[in-house]
Amino acid sequence: MLNTQHIINRFIGYVTIDTESDPNSETTPSTKKQWDLANKLVDELKAIGMQNVSIDDNAYIMATLPSNVEHEVPTIGFISHFDTSPDFTGANVNPKIIENYNGEDIVLNAEENIVLSPTYFDDLLMYKGQTLITTDGTTLLGADDKAGICEIVSAMEYLINHPEIKHGDIKVGFTPDEEIGRGAHKFDVKKFGADWAYTMDGSQVGELEYENFNAAGAKIKAYGKIVHPGYAKGKMVNSMYYATEFINNLPKRETPELTEGYEGFFHLYAMEGKVEETQLQYIIRDHDSHKFEARKALIQKIADDMNAKYGKPIIEIEIKDQYYNMKEKVEPVKHIVDIAEEAMKHLNITPLIKAIRGGTDGSQLSYMGLPCPNIFAGGHNFHGRYEYVPVESILKATKVICKIVELTAEKYSK
Repeated sequence: MLNTQHIINRFIGYVTIDTESDPNSETTPSTKKQWDLANKLVDELKAIGMQNVSIDDNAYIMATLPSNVEHEVPTIGFISHFDTSPDFTGANVNPKIIENYNGEDIVLNAEENIVLSPTYFDDLLMYKGQTLITTDGTTLLGADDKAGICEIVSAMEYLINHPEIKHGDIKVGFTPDEEIGRGAHKFDVKKFGADWAYTMDGSQVGELEYENFNAAGAKIKAYGKIVHPGYAKGKMVNSMYYATEFINNLPKRETPELTEGYEGFFHLYAMEGKVEETQLQYIIRDHDSHKFEARKALIQKIADDMNAKYGKPIIEIEIKDQYYNMKEKVEPVKHIVDIAEEAMKHLNITPLIKAIRGGTDGSQLSYMGLPCPNIFAGGHNFHGRYEYVPVESILKATKVICKIVELTAEKYSK
């Protein structure tokens, strides 16, 4: 039996340490404060009895739980990230614990009238009667992905304390800077030494994902010419109008707020403009590789057509691929997904196998030679003040980890 209060205390100990990452930094980790939790995790892994605990110069943490069986079993890894999103502050996190949730509104902050309501976030109703950990309405919570870390550490501690559960070598890895797309960039797959791994970085109970978006970023610059507006006729060229024309040439219904499932999109997430120069920043997403390439080609074609239309280079673009759909690397070893699915079913958890409408360290790791599906960590409403996680979900994810390693040892004993 897992010690619920012990696990709650562990999770709260993690989320109250500010580990917000910074996309504008060129260091790894991108913020010094990520070291605070990284060093704590190293000490904790040693304290619970993990072996070969290490942290490198970039704050990547690895550790091993040695096999307790004589026969040969594949080495499995479990990975989570300890940074939190720069989308919303992670400083001075003050978690609230809501026991026996009654299905009604939760007042996170009465002074600022911040309410977590099931009328808007209907997923809350799935957890009626459970214990929720929420924010106080002024910060994010950090369950993405400190819930995943809590689950991995708690599972390793449980396995160490229960040697009757048979397993092969287990590797754990904790990374910085996942939220700014760099979590796997300096991950040493060879040193990690696993045959396959799982990121514990999904959302609701049952999620099991081995497909994600193909992703690219596009920077568009529109150029104009500034002169005094009182004498501008025939002389001024307003770059913001060109930028607007560019935006309007993209499919208007292929945006994040109008798409779902396997539908891809163009997302304008930042713009800054003056008469002389306007910059647009897009992310391009699609699960299908052919449609992904077509999206990038469309961006290029719009720029080329506008430059031809105006007879000069008024639009400049730069497109960079960011990550790819892990499905291509995981499908050839689909048994690693099947084992996770079986583990959930053993625990009476209904597997929710679906494509991620986003990215994950597992995508990059899969292309680096470490096939790496994604498993639920239990949180909801990531990256903002309405984030929450049910304690029961953390416990279930912890049990899934234990069951995966147990089933793997059983399968390879035959």
